[in-house]
Amino acid sequence: MNIFTGILLGFLVICAISVTFSRKLLNSILIFMSYSLIMSIIWMLLESPDLAITEAAVGAGVTSVLFFVTLKKIHAMVGEDESDEEKR
Repeated sequence: MNIFTGILLGFLVICAISVTFSRKLLNSILIFMSYSLIMSIIWMLLESPDLAITEAAVGAGVTSVLFFVTLKKIHAMVGEDESDEEKR
């Protein structure tokens, strides 16, 4: 089990470093979402299921949805409608 925990902690470090070097906002949000999911697995390994559920729901769920909505509002994410208009 210690090896698995070490691998997960390594992924957390990789996620944290890759977010800082990511240039696209969408990629940063996806990396943040994977960070939250890995963190929820670590909370389960630490025998804290209440924190794991909260981290998965809030960190990977609600926060990511809010980030996606914000990207859509500031037009950082190109939707299907906008890409069709650009082709014309």
